[in-house]
Amino acid sequence: MNYQAIIDKYYPEDDDLRRLLLKHSRQVADRCLLLANRHPELNLDTQFLEESAMLHDIGIRWCHAPSIFCLGQEHYIRHGLIGGQVLRGEGYERHARVCERHTGTGITRKQIETQSLPLPPEGEYEPETLEEQLVCYADKFFSKSKPDRVLTVEQTAQSLARFGQEGVQKFIKWSELFE
Repeated sequence: MNYQAIIDKYYPEDDDLRRLLLKHSRQVADRCLLLANRHPELNLDTQFLEESAMLHDIGIRWCHAPSIFCLGQEHYIRHGLIGGQVLRGEGYERHARVCERHTGTGITRKQIETQSLPLPPEGEYEPETLEEQLVCYADKFFSKSKPDRVLTVEQTAQSLARFGQEGVQKFIKWSELFE
């Protein structure tokens, strides 16, 4: 797979959105590769990790988040779902699953229902494979709204607390596995 060709296809202009997407995605990919190399016993697919980390946010351009240059109409929480549709359309099912499952520490059906989230309730939005979990985990250390900031494990856990302890516990479990 040539992830750069996919990025070029959907983000052809050299603008603020493309530059932010590339910076953030590279940060996530580099952290994934660092942690995968630190843990050879996990037998992670590093090529897939880099590709999927570089493409995990491909769907942001269709969402409305002007503070990060996203001028679309969709609710931002749908960027993973949209990215999954884009990558599935390109023939990359496995990469599509990473897109759909990287938001927060994963989104449960219960969260969709109780919070009335604009996602199909029959979808699968929780990371399952180790690679899906690692991209989701690595993504939490980097914010597109503050692209030069790198959070610590403790700061990241604190930032997740507003979404509930279940996500914090999942994140801490991942930190014990991947760090």
